[in-house]
Amino acid sequence: MRTRRKTLAALLLGLAALFGLGGGPASADHAGSPGAQATGLHISDGRLVESNGNDFVIRGVSHPHTWYPGETQSFADIKAKGANTVRVVLGSGQRWGPNSPGDVAGVVDRCKANRLICVLEVHDTTGYGEEGAAASLDQAADYWIGLQHVLAGQEDYVIVNIGNEPYGNVDASRWTADTAAAIAKLRSAGFAHTLMVDAPNWGQDWEGVMRASARSVHAADPTGNTVFSVHMYGVYDTAQEVDDYLNAFVGAGLPLVVGEFGIDHTDGNPDEDTIMATTTRLGLGYIGWSWSGNSGEVAYLDMVAGFDPDRLTEWGQRFFNGANGIRETSREATVYGGGMADGTRRPASR
Repeated sequence: MRTRRKTLAALLLGLAALFGLGGGPASADHAGSPGAQATGLHISDGRLVESNGNDFVIRGVSHPHTWYPGETQSFADIKAKGANTVRVVLGSGQRWGPNSPGDVAGVVDRCKANRLICVLEVHDTTGYGEEGAAASLDQAADYWIGLQHVLAGQEDYVIVNIGNEPYGNVDASRWTADTAAAIAKLRSAGFAHTLMVDAPNWGQDWEGVMRASARSVHAADPTGNTVFSVHMYGVYDTAQEVDDYLNAFVGAGLPLVVGEFGIDHTDGNPDEDTIMATTTRLGLGYIGWSWSGNSGEVAYLDMVAGFDPDRLTEWGQRFFNGANGIRETSREATVYGGGMADGTRRPASR
C-alpha cells in the first residue's frame, strides 16, 4: 500500500479491455476447471473453492505481522470481528524480516486455531522497478521454496500471495513474464497451494497490464490454481471504474479478489461503498487494509486503534459493521465447519 498514479488510467484500462479481457466467455483452458493437481483450496470455473467444491468468498483483513510480531492476539481479535481470512504480512529478508520457517509455522497454527484462512504474502517486492531496495518476484519465489517444508500439507488453509504489489509505475509491462515465471518456479518445486498474484502499478493496475494478460498468466499455471489480486485505492474513485474492472474478470471467467482497499488514500478517495457492494453482488472476495499499526500519514487506514479491538476507527466501523461489510457477508470456511459471522452454521454447499 502506497501512493499510486491515476494518469490515463481510464483510457489504458479501456484499451486493455479491447485487447485482453474485454468481454466474452472464458476459453476452455485453466480458467474453466480445477487443475489436475488441485489440492485443498483451488480454482474451479473461475471461482475459489474448497476441497469439497464449496465456494469460498474471502472476507479478510491484512495484519502487519512482520512489523509487529508480538501482536499475536490480533488473529483472535480479527476472527471475533467476523472475518474468515487474514492476510499476513511477511518479510523475506530483502527489506524486512526475514520471518523464519518457525515463525511462519506459528502464524499458520494461529490462523487454524482461530478458524481463519491464511493468505501469506511477501511484502519485500512492493514497488519493484521503482523502489531500489525491493525484491524481485524470483527472489520472493526462492523465499517461499525455503518455507515449503512448513507449508506442505496446509493447502486447505493457506493461500500463497507470491509478492505484494510487485511492480511500481516503472517497467510494469515486465510483470507478465516475471509473474508467470514465479508461478512456474513454485509449481516445479512442488507447491500445490492456490497462488495469489498482485497487480503491478503498486497493485492498482492503472496501465491495465494484469487485466490484459491475466489469461496468459493463468495458463502458465499447470494446475490452473492462480487467483488475481487488484488493490483499489485512488485509481478506483468512481463506481464505473470499480465495476468495469471487476466485471472484466468475471466476464472472462478468471478468478479475482480485491486484495487491498481502504476508506481514503493519498492518491485519491477510493469508492469503498461500490467496492464492497460489487464484490458482494459478484461473489468476489475482498481484504481490507489493515488491522492496525499504519504509519502516521496513513493512520486513517487502521481499523482499530493501537491493536485494541474495542477501539474501532471510522474505517473499522465501516468495514466490519457497515453495508456489505464483514458482519453481513462473511462466511467461515467449511473446513472449519462453515459458521457464519454471527456464529450460526451454514450448509456444506450452496
